[in-house]
Amino acid sequence: MESGCNNITEEMIQVQSRTVYPNVRQRGTINHEYKQVPAEILMSELDDYSSEAYTLLCEGIQHQQAGEFVAATKSLQQSLALFQAFGNSHLQAKAISSLILVAYNSGDYKGAISYSQQCLSLAIEINDVRLRLQALSHIGNSYRHIGNYEQATEYLQDCLNIARSCGDKKSQVAALNNLGLVYKANGNLQQAIEYKEQSLKLVRELKDSFAEEQVLKNLGNAWSALGNYQKAIECYRDCIKIARTLNNHRSLIQVLKHLGNAYYALKHYPQAIKYYEERLKLSQEMKDIKSEEQALASLKAAYYASGDYAKAIQYEEMIKATQTR
Repeated sequence: MESGCNNITEEMIQVQSRTVYPNVRQRGTINHEYKQVPAEILMSELDDYSSEAYTLLCEGIQHQQAGEFVAATKSLQQSLALFQAFGNSHLQAKAISSLILVAYNSGDYKGAISYSQQCLSLAIEINDVRLRLQALSHIGNSYRHIGNYEQATEYLQDCLNIARSCGDKKSQVAALNNLGLVYKANGNLQQAIEYKEQSLKLVRELKDSFAEEQVLKNLGNAWSALGNYQKAIECYRDCIKIARTLNNHRSLIQVLKHLGNAYYALKHYPQAIKYYEERLKLSQEMKDIKSEEQALASLKAAYYASGDYAKAIQYEEMIKATQTR
């Protein structure tokens, strides 16, 4: 494949994020950064006819960001059809990118693949590398979610190769991380760890704390799956330090569970209890009932395992109390 590195534009539109990597909630996936087209450039391309399409596009994005996926899809599809009729490539890219995110974030991975294939064709047609990387990334990640690991690997490897040929380290971080997720899902844990460690090295060079936190979490999960809990603990501890610095409480709730579980697997019950209790307190502060119940169940198990049956029964009663709220 030709990479088209000579025509990397700064005009690709960032769809939803304030951070470098928009979506990291889909089982550890990291996506790419796309810079916004300035509003004045977009508006200068519009005429009386295409302004309706732009209004539909904005409505679709608002629905997408609010999690209103059905309404978002309807508005964005109408917008895309109009921009295709007008031949406006920039805004076609914006509409398709938004449709990909709607499908992906709603769990419609076949839909995400279909939109991403359209996006890939457009990217090749207009020779836009950033758009091409986005399409390849979403296709690969979506194939992972539906269990087609061969296709997932193929598209993500293409994404990595193009990012490397262009010297795009941010996209390399994402592609390496996501390839690691594919290999972990496929049971090839050593290969998963290799890719994630490469991703971690690059993201530390970039000094991107948001992405480093996610990569560390994924690397810890891979070490834990391999049974190397000491290595997992190292990753989780580093991850927790970053999450605290970033005030990322949602991530902290997750990683405290993983860290407690790693100590539990090593039969270091006092340490496990320490992190489960911290998770419980944070879950209660965040009013996250599901995580609160999980933390209580973890504490019950840890106290039983340590032989403190009175404490275990106490947490059993607390679990019942949460279920009657």
